[in-house]
Amino acid sequence: MWGPEAGAAPAALVRLRAFTCGQPAHRSSPNWQHGGVTAATHSTLFPQGSGSSQYPVPPGGADAVLEGLDPEQREVATALRGPVCVLAGAGTGKTRAITHRIAYGVRAGILQPSSVLAVTFTNRAAGEMRGRLRQLGASGVQARTFHSAALRQLQYFWPKAVGGSLPRLVDRKIQLVADAAAGCGIRLDRGELRDVTAEIEWCKVTRTVPADYAAMAAKTGRETPRHPGEITQLYAAYEDVKRDRGVIDFEDVLLLTVGILQDRHDIADAVRAQYQHFVVDEYQDVSPLQQRLLELWLGERDSLCVVGDASQTIYSFTGATPDHLLDFRTRHPGATVVKLVRDYRSSPQVVHLANGLLAQARGRAAEHRLKLISQRDPGPEPVYTEYTDEPAEAEGAARRIRDLIASGVPASEIAILFRTNAQSEIYEQALADAGVPYQLRGAERFFDRPEVKRAIHGLRAAGRFGGNDSLLDDAVDLPAQVRAVLSSEGWTSEPPAGSGAVRERWQSLAALVHLAQDFAAAKPDATLGDLVAELAERAAAQHAPTVQGVTLASLHSAKGLEWDVVLLVGVAEGMMPITYAKTEEQIEEERRLLYVGVTRARQHLSVSWALSRSPGSRPNRRPSRFLDGLRPGSTAAPTRGGAGGPGGIERGVAGGVEGVVRRVPRQPARCRVCGRTLTDAGEMKLMRCDDCPSDMDEGLYERLRDWRAAQAQRSGQPDFCVFTDKTLMAIAEAVPATPAELARIPGVLNRKLNRYGTEVLAICAGQGLEEGNDED
Repeated sequence: MWGPEAGAAPAALVRLRAFTCGQPAHRSSPNWQHGGVTAATHSTLFPQGSGSSQYPVPPGGADAVLEGLDPEQREVATALRGPVCVLAGAGTGKTRAITHRIAYGVRAGILQPSSVLAVTFTNRAAGEMRGRLRQLGASGVQARTFHSAALRQLQYFWPKAVGGSLPRLVDRKIQLVADAAAGCGIRLDRGELRDVTAEIEWCKVTRTVPADYAAMAAKTGRETPRHPGEITQLYAAYEDVKRDRGVIDFEDVLLLTVGILQDRHDIADAVRAQYQHFVVDEYQDVSPLQQRLLELWLGERDSLCVVGDASQTIYSFTGATPDHLLDFRTRHPGATVVKLVRDYRSSPQVVHLANGLLAQARGRAAEHRLKLISQRDPGPEPVYTEYTDEPAEAEGAARRIRDLIASGVPASEIAILFRTNAQSEIYEQALADAGVPYQLRGAERFFDRPEVKRAIHGLRAAGRFGGNDSLLDDAVDLPAQVRAVLSSEGWTSEPPAGSGAVRERWQSLAALVHLAQDFAAAKPDATLGDLVAELAERAAAQHAPTVQGVTLASLHSAKGLEWDVVLLVGVAEGMMPITYAKTEEQIEEERRLLYVGVTRARQHLSVSWALSRSPGSRPNRRPSRFLDGLRPGSTAAPTRGGAGGPGGIERGVAGGVEGVVRRVPRQPARCRVCGRTLTDAGEMKLMRCDDCPSDMDEGLYERLRDWRAAQAQRSGQPDFCVFTDKTLMAIAEAVPATPAELARIPGVLNRKLNRYGTEVLAICAGQGLEEGNDED
């Protein structure tokens, strides 16, 4: 509605006074900070993963809140003064750290619950945060998305700042863009319409007005879906259509709030008096517009805690940038920086691959990467599979999943992740052919689906008039009642054959049936009315039930989720990185996207690619360059320096930033024969797998064994105290000629090099040794 210039705000407000608008997006409330919306109440159905609170009831006191936190998480929880930046790697318990931080501050009397605003990016994440805070005894803290918090303030202050009712908020802008294009005489096909709509959204979150679009696109090297002059024309026409119809869009909520807070100091002071302490999650995804809103909320204060990971920046196309996270110490020289690198989600093998992906990364985000350290027991090595074509790859994935389910792995703990939504169809068909249930994530939101709305309506009606409903005559408990009601909507005990819309509707209803079973198990006395209330609460928080099927999802929509088993498919050049990723920045974001996919897996990880698209076509594809040096048989590119290194705490220094010693990440040990990652200590000494062919000099090995036996006898020690068998084998394979070459063999430490090096090198050179020349 107006540009980034502060002086432009009043003109926009004057224009908006002329709206002959409809009803407000939501009814105004006499209490703007709560808005009449009740936070999600405690529910046994909220996720209880590794990061959830361990308390069935709130802990006894402030100190009890800190129990169970690792040293870095505890530092986050107790750092309640001044600006704090938490650099949190994937699976390191960042939500746990910041919720315990807020709860500790509240329970210790340092923070007033109503003065804290925790901001995140999805309704579900906000709902989960509220649930965890409630479990920790910190009810009353506001946890919202940027848009939800801004809308609450906008609704309350609009009558005072502008007058009248807030214009109606439209959920989808694509029809308005189509109408704007028609008014300009510009024809857009469906794909262009979607791309132009996304371009307008990017303009608004980067605070770019129509007149500045062409210059900004050129400055940022942005590839525009149409000529920049046409985008400028469409963008201006779109704003005119909105104004003429008296509506606002999603981005306007933030723009208008920013404009009011910039223009009306009395309103800004009222907001700052209410909220005095801020926590921002996923800070690497903040757009320039959201950053400006945060600055206006803060004013001159510095009571701010931000949490993020530059290596998980994957939404730059929406205007998100990690610069605000990476520049935090520059803007706040006195900030405390805490690094969380203990990965509680993934096995060491998965973490090893994730670290390897980032070891070759370039750019500013790569310089601040975090090297994860798994806290879990060892698991299986990642599986790399090459297929002749895409149908074979899909069928192979379906077979593997079917075997996993047969071995006892729940279908809901398995995910297939791909780069683009267009890849899902072939996997949907393959899973359907294999009789494997699945759900497609990233499609229409669960509670917005027509069949779910009808089902909840039916459950609500049955809850009110169940005694007169013949459907419930034979239902003896809550799950049976739900099954009876949903059977009239199309639910059956067995899934329909095939895929498509019928299968998707059945999956939705089956999810409600399973949710009812879990709800009844947790609350045996629950009624249909209780279940309907639970569903209403979940719908408000967009907390969909878990569908009992394999998840199909794009890598972008998988962010923030995790599964026991993850299959990364289509990991080939042209798809990962995607063809249109041309610049180094775009390619590095593709690398980070694959990193996000890898770190979704807890135990089992499969990576696959196809050499051709269809059977019989020319095999002209190759595995993704991101796998070079990581998959067996491939060669690594030269390692690039970077931060990485262990976690820890960096104390802020007023007026400057302390120097940080950077450590070069240690590279993974790989078999010199097949290229597989080595984790066994003995194999790492040999630098090859035990079952890979050996080029060992057998005669040299026997001479070294005889020499070792004599050394051990003279010193009265067991043979392995001199050198282990594996070390002797490694020496016999390498046949070192110099002390430096001998020192490079694992197991030959400085002490042993000094003591035995001369004799070992002489034996390797074929020279004889005089008996008794050893000195202790």
